Amino acid sequence: MSKRIAAKHKIDRRLGVNLWGRSKSPLNERNYAPGEHGSNKKKPTDYGVQLLAKQKLRGYYGNLTERQFRRVFQKASQMRGDTSQNIIGLLESRLDAVVYRMKFATTVFAARQLVSHGHVTVNGSSVNIPSFNVREGDVIEIRQKSKESIVILGAVQSGEREVPSYIEVDHKTLKGTYLRTPKLEDIPYPVVMEPNIVIEFYSR
Repeated sequence: MSKRIAAKHKIDRRLGVNLWGRSKSPLNERNYAPGEHGSNKKKPTDYGVQLLAKQKLRGYYGNLTERQFRRVFQKASQMRGDTSQNIIGLLESRLDAVVYRMKFATTVFAARQLVSHGHVTVNGSSVNIPSFNVREGDVIEIRQKSKESIVILGAVQSGEREVPSYIEVDHKTLKGTYLRTPKLEDIPYPVVMEPNIVIEFYSR
């Protein structure tokens, strides 16, 4: 499992974007780079643009390690179809990402923790691997003993996000279905994601 080396809000400031669109993001009040006075903005190089695109995707899905993210790229490049869309499909089909999309957790970090601690089942079986690949039609549910969790119930009641169309969920039973693998345009990213530029980074 990926370790969160830095606080998620520090990721926002480092990348210069409100990555998850949260009201608590420090960029809402301090819209400048970290440091005493912020850094002088220079025109980014092609490498810098590619690196930022990669870091945004890595950070959004819970600050994945470089090894984990490169593995996603390699798998996507071996699949049929558009590699950009394949990358997005693989990232969105991670169990922690699906749990986050279903609003069982307020952040992808919290979703990863829910999965790791055994609070989630897939098709009735307990799964504690955040990177587990969810398939179309799979049913994801909070296990019975965890359905009274204040943290989970609070996340469900949050109005900060909406459940996307490629997921169906019943918040009363804390149970949902992963209907289909989404395309880039289906995903409610708060910021622009550019997987095509990520491909350029790894193709250097």
